[in-house]
Amino acid sequence: QVQLVESGGGLVQAGGSLRLACLVSGGTFGNYMMGWFRQAPGKDREFVGGITRSTDAAYYADSVAGRFTISRDNAKNTVWLRMKDLNTADTAVYYCAADQDTWGIPRQSENAYTYWGQGTQVPVSL
Repeated sequence: QVQLVESGGGLVQAGGSLRLACLVSGGTFGNYMMGWFRQAPGKDREFVGGITRSTDAAYYADSVAGRFTISRDNAKNTVWLRMKDLNTADTAVYYCAADQDTWGIPRQSENAYTYWGQGTQVPVSL
């Protein structure tokens, strides 16, 4: 059974930084395209970014490009989301997700992702 567990969330002040981690177990991590999503209060879940299996090429939503960085270590079964210059619009529950079927560029649709973590909250205060 594949499990994804996020960690690293918590209250952060605007302008601050935070790094989220997602540990994957029960599957072959290197076989998964990994994505990060977020859901703000009262809004739909949205794509934040994704990273390919082995080339480590990362792709980002326009709203976070230049501020967020996704990386992975296949030996540690872990993907990270480093966030900087946070603002209140970044307040959300952040989820990692694993896509076992897509090759090429990470897909932005949550329907492409088979496995999901439970989410970690990131409130950004003024």
